[in-house]
Amino acid sequence: MTLPPPVSVRLTDGPMREYWMDRVRQHTADTYAGVPLSKFPEDLRVYEHLLWADRADTVIEIGTQAGGSAMWFRDRLETMRRYGRIERAPRVISVDLTQESARGYVGGADEGITLLERDVRDPETADAVAELVAPGARCFVIEDSAHEYDETLAALRGFARFVPPGGYFVVEDGCVDIEELRADPEWPRGVLPALHDWLATDAGRDFRVRRDLELYGVSCHPDGFLQRA
Repeated sequence: MTLPPPVSVRLTDGPMREYWMDRVRQHTADTYAGVPLSKFPEDLRVYEHLLWADRADTVIEIGTQAGGSAMWFRDRLETMRRYGRIERAPRVISVDLTQESARGYVGGADEGITLLERDVRDPETADAVAELVAPGARCFVIEDSAHEYDETLAALRGFARFVPPGGYFVVEDGCVDIEELRADPEWPRGVLPALHDWLATDAGRDFRVRRDLELYGVSCHPDGFLQRA
């Protein structure tokens, strides 16, 4: 995989911390195709690189919010198909406790997107997703649920099985556990403790943390880019 050279910055230092705080406030007001999308452009650009290199044709997204990211992933996969990078029709399976907001936003633009109302902490949720994944699909998994310990650990335990050899599982928003990067005292905690605990298990040892994929200096997902061996 050919990637640009990474840029490193210390977001916890003076002016860069102020810049980080401004960007955090900005990204919660961002949109894609008119639909709210709370992800940093730098992280989305990394996703484009990984989807292309991995030839993923199915995205499993845990945490839907308004549906903007589901649309963004579907459109990236559709572009890959037009370029001949993948053959099968794009598929995004997005899981959340409630999909009321996403249904209101996505509306008629949901071709290739399945919105599933399930709790990631329920062990049967991953089985329900498995029924929707086409045989032979190559999955790219995103964990973007409640950003708390139990939910993050449940997502890793339940959904790592969908990642093929060489494929990727991204645990989003570990920044909530880095004190200097917390923009709001009400932010949840537990992403990084859950991630590190899971990586120490037999299942977690199949994955390695790719800090080199935090390419653009600013990322919400420290330690969050995982690749299956």
